[in-house]
Amino acid sequence: MGEFWSMNPPGGGPVLDAFSPPTSSYSVTISVTSHGHRLAERTLTRQWIGTGVTHKPLTLAADKVYGDLFLPPPGTPRHPAVMLISGSGGGEFPPEVASLLASHGYPAMSLAYFGVPGLPPALQNIPLEYFTRAARLLASQPGVDPAHLVALGNSRGSEAALLLGQRYPALIHGVIVYVPSATVNVGYPSAKSRAWTDGGRPVPLGFIPVDHISGPVLAIAGSQDRLWPSETAAREITSGLDAVHDRFPHRALVYQGAGHGVDGVLYLPEGTTMRHPLTGAPTVLGGTRPATAAAQRQAWDQVLGLLAAL
Repeated sequence: MGEFWSMNPPGGGPVLDAFSPPTSSYSVTISVTSHGHRLAERTLTRQWIGTGVTHKPLTLAADKVYGDLFLPPPGTPRHPAVMLISGSGGGEFPPEVASLLASHGYPAMSLAYFGVPGLPPALQNIPLEYFTRAARLLASQPGVDPAHLVALGNSRGSEAALLLGQRYPALIHGVIVYVPSATVNVGYPSAKSRAWTDGGRPVPLGFIPVDHISGPVLAIAGSQDRLWPSETAAREITSGLDAVHDRFPHRALVYQGAGHGVDGVLYLPEGTTMRHPLTGAPTVLGGTRPATAAAQRQAWDQVLGLLAAL
């Protein structure tokens, strides 16, 4: 798949630019030329949604949450389900990941919690109750095993995923965090507000307790993350679970040479720096493109393995 993740844009630079594909499928033409003559050509289609997978957009008006719901084909035996929580850029976790999970048999919801019409414009005072409402909606879907609901969060979304696992263990039964934080941080982009509330009260800043999480925990990071110290946080999360003698499997996976982009979609060209969706400022992700692409692939196997073990 190297021809896919290593593609360069026709204009601009591969360090900063990234490719965002359509949710359903897209085509790539690969050609071989020699001295200006085309020797061979083939067009391939990358498809994100397996046969029979259903897709339902979720709206605030109808569902009280905003996102996309993907369910395996009707008649698929009940499986663990995954709620995907995005980071500080706002909007949804890439829905391609949710559709891929559903194509593997796991119902998945790609959730937005700020940065879209009808929701807060920034990561400020986000109520955890919004996520519990989404989790209960996901648990009620056909094909979902409500006893195995997993919260998956990346970057700032990792805080929400850990808090949900800790504070709502009867609802959330496992946590997967990409390039995580082990602490509750202030709001973003303004540091004058809190990021999260629970029961109408701000969630305290500082380390997130993990002694009540009632399921497996997988913390994934890159050793060259330049946005924040996710490697340290991943190890702190699992060390905290060790300290309370947690009985569920928990692991920190740190991929050498990978950056903050380890949470991306498989085999898509993306740079090691991005323009932050909320502020527009260049943001250094770190790592190299090859190492990050390899980490994405290996981490995906680990995520599927955790879900299969449930």
